[in-house]
Amino acid sequence: MIRAVLVAAVLLGAWELYCRLSGIDPLVLPAPHQVVAALWNDRSLLASDLLSTAGEVAAGLVAALLFALLAAISIHLSRTMRRSLYPVLVASQTLPIPVVASLLVVWLGYDLGPKVAIIALVAFFPVVVATLGALAKTDPELPRLVRALGAGRARTFWLVEAPAAIPGAFDGLRIAVVLSVIGAVFAEQAGSESGLGHTIQQALPQLLMSRAYAAVIVLSALALALFGLIGLIERLLVPWARVQGSQL
Repeated sequence: MIRAVLVAAVLLGAWELYCRLSGIDPLVLPAPHQVVAALWNDRSLLASDLLSTAGEVAAGLVAALLFALLAAISIHLSRTMRRSLYPVLVASQTLPIPVVASLLVVWLGYDLGPKVAIIALVAFFPVVVATLGALAKTDPELPRLVRALGAGRARTFWLVEAPAAIPGAFDGLRIAVVLSVIGAVFAEQAGSESGLGHTIQQALPQLLMSRAYAAVIVLSALALALFGLIGLIERLLVPWARVQGSQL
């Protein structure tokens, strides 16, 4: 953690030094102290937009997690679903998100719905892939043992395979958290009256570059906070995964 802070400080120092020595126009690249000033001066606007974006991201992540787990379980338990559904899931990730976001806004309007849909579309695939990978790595002897004791396929899954896949689902969810913030920006820029993505879109044509950079900093802080929250929840729900990871 200390090393990360030191690296960040060095990068900020280099950024500040470059802006001072190069004489670059602040309308092109504001210095860090100007961005910090914008963070303070626009704190009310940024705080309001942060709440809006955070709510969209939270709703999108919940939707992505539910659909991803359902898809992963279906694909794992059924060869037919694997052959028919998995290619569709892969193809969904080739869609240009900015274009899809604009189309969804035209279709669903400017409410929360299209934003949640975009975030879920961006975030659910990492969870599907990571969960399927964890399910595939389940010790094959454990399901055999449970079946030998009389458990059916469904009970074997919930007793053995599902618990083993939880750490993998969290791995995918950590990746999804970062992607969901990007998805929220695309969704807000496609059509919104609030949110950090909307603020960035409005600030650029007005040449309020410090405000735009400040909004980006807040977005990064949101992603880091959510990343840390997911890690904390994982430690509370699956402490054995942390112990196994520390032994490797």
